[in-house]
Amino acid sequence: MDRELALEIVRVTELGALSSARWIGRGDKNAADDAPMLYIGEKVGNQKGPSVDVAVDPLEGTEVVACGLHNAQSVIAIADQGSLLHAPDIYMEKLACGPELAGKLSLEDPVEVTLQKACLFSGKSLSELTVMVLDRKRHEQLIHSLREAGVRIKLLGHGDVAGAIAAALPDSDVDLYMGSGGAPEGVLAAAALKCLGGEMQGRLLPDGPLEQQRCIRMGIANPTRVLYMEDMVGTGDVLFAATGVTSGEFLNGVRFIGKERAETHSVIMRAQSRTIRYIRSIHFLPGKEIPDALTVRQNVASL
Repeated sequence: MDRELALEIVRVTELGALSSARWIGRGDKNAADDAPMLYIGEKVGNQKGPSVDVAVDPLEGTEVVACGLHNAQSVIAIADQGSLLHAPDIYMEKLACGPELAGKLSLEDPVEVTLQKACLFSGKSLSELTVMVLDRKRHEQLIHSLREAGVRIKLLGHGDVAGAIAAALPDSDVDLYMGSGGAPEGVLAAAALKCLGGEMQGRLLPDGPLEQQRCIRMGIANPTRVLYMEDMVGTGDVLFAATGVTSGEFLNGVRFIGKERAETHSVIMRAQSRTIRYIRSIHFLPGKEIPDALTVRQNVASL
């Protein structure tokens, strides 16, 4: 995969973030989210560049932006053609970790066993482990089990992708990310974790026969089996880029400077080199046409 694509895709996430930032704190999540993700199998581009799979979320965190909260971002991942999982828009159970624990844990283990393994391979005691979990009612039992075990819990209000990535960032204090979230977001997080040398395991959680059949129609023969990194992002190269809309775990949000300029904070990562680049950009707004989310989606199609 051409590494020059990295700068092209980060330009797309920057535009997505600048567009979404106009709606921070305005209480209108529908206006902030006026464009869907690419539909499965959609062909984009001018057919002259490399053949790749694209997963994009112009705004991950619509309610976050509407309420002016943390961890909203514009996200995109690109992988070799045929690599990215066709994930239905349902919940996925997730277990994410950094390089130190990659390949040593199993989503099929009980929580207590996972924690014991994490202690064994990290050299930490239970009281030193930090587990990040989305603060949701569906996670009450998981949070109870973690508290009973004596680990530190870092509750995350919003930002499923950022939460999973936090478990693998070099300077993060998070050891594990556990719980359930959106399946498409799981694929995006898996792409980032591959670039970081970490690991994501997932299991789809279809709610009833209709969602099970939907998974099967999308090529997932056994909807409840554990999905590993190669199932979600393949074995080849991956590029991941994100630009913060509101400040969060590892990215600052868009900051407007006067009437004519805005600052964005982005990250671009590549699996092949495991290089992490942070990009701080100052945009001159009169000279830049800030698109709505639909136009950002069309920009992806033009790559």
